[in-house]
Amino acid sequence: MTTTTTTAATTTTGLLPVDGATLYFEQRGTGPLLLISQSGEGDAGRTTDLVDALADDFTVLTYDRRGLSRSTLDAPGEPVTMADHVDDAHRLLAHVADGPALMLGCSFGAVIGLHLAAAYGEQVDTLIAHEPVAPWLLDAPTASDAHRRELAHLQDLFATGGLPVALPAIAASLGIDPAQPGAEPGLTPQPMDDRRRANFAHFITAEFTALRTDPGCRDRLRATPTRILPATGRTTPTTVFDYQAAHSLGELIGQEVITFPGGHNGNTTHPRAWAAHLRATLHP
Repeated sequence: MTTTTTTAATTTTGLLPVDGATLYFEQRGTGPLLLISQSGEGDAGRTTDLVDALADDFTVLTYDRRGLSRSTLDAPGEPVTMADHVDDAHRLLAHVADGPALMLGCSFGAVIGLHLAAAYGEQVDTLIAHEPVAPWLLDAPTASDAHRRELAHLQDLFATGGLPVALPAIAASLGIDPAQPGAEPGLTPQPMDDRRRANFAHFITAEFTALRTDPGCRDRLRATPTRILPATGRTTPTTVFDYQAAHSLGELIGQEVITFPGGHNGNTTHPRAWAAHLRATLHP
């Protein structure tokens, strides 16, 4: 473990060997443990502005998913499954937590959170599942199959045209407005550097496949002891499947869907507003 000092709080970093990989993680702040499972290609630093805004109220735990940035694979190129990601989150919480943790899962991270709640509900007190990219949550099989095909089509676009072709299509699929309307000022830049490009490549090729082939955990979600709070972005179009998946989740577990500022990526475009909303939701 190493410790560094940031402008907001002290950050502790560590490496955790797991089955088939080594996970890099960061902890910052004081208070109840809050695990943030990131969206998309995001690594531990993706939500740095949100973590800064939360560090006075929570001990925030973030990590690089296996295959991203500093979380290395023992056998690069081997398939990465949703079960791998769930086991990683389980082992990470077992390593750092001394009781049930709070969890914010965004997009891909929300899918990990739902599986974690289904399999290891005793580890998670409350999960906020923001716009899970989970075709299996959609009620109609035809809709589920359609969005699995949509993910496969996005993979094909990346294979033939690379990120310049795939990224606009992914944004449209998830209802992301690249103009980021209403984004808060003074955000930490997230440049499209070599590491981020590599993370996107891994996300689209390996992790989209994990999403497409994920059978889900619908039947186990009703029995978990974890309090699950489905969430969507205020500006996310109601027609996109991540928005619909959140509402299907709410219907499945009988829980009202809560609304967060911004859209699908509101955790990065509206971090201060999100922090205020999280404090109010997790500490009413």
